[in-house]
Amino acid sequence: MNALLPDGWTIERVRCAADDARADLLSLDRLVVVERHGCTDYDVLQPDVVIAFHSYDMCLARVGEDWFMGQLEPDGSVVCWASYGTDLGEVIRGL
Repeated sequence: MNALLPDGWTIERVRCAADDARADLLSLDRLVVVERHGCTDYDVLQPDVVIAFHSYDMCLARVGEDWFMGQLEPDGSVVCWASYGTDLGEVIRGL
């Protein structure tokens, strides 16, 4: 499971950086979308990693090099707002 994370990262390191002992990698078997500014439609994303931060009710989804921040919906889908960069540590600090 840790192999999905960027080099040098483990789920334990993610939990520590986010101060969220319940942070976990989620299955990719879910709809992940990003909102489009000024539109009612969404763009569907194909992430290779989704991390849930249960203490914050937020998620991060990595698409290519970019980390998208969003929230986990009751149906298990993830709605992201935008890309917050390529550095996982910086993105986690922005939670």
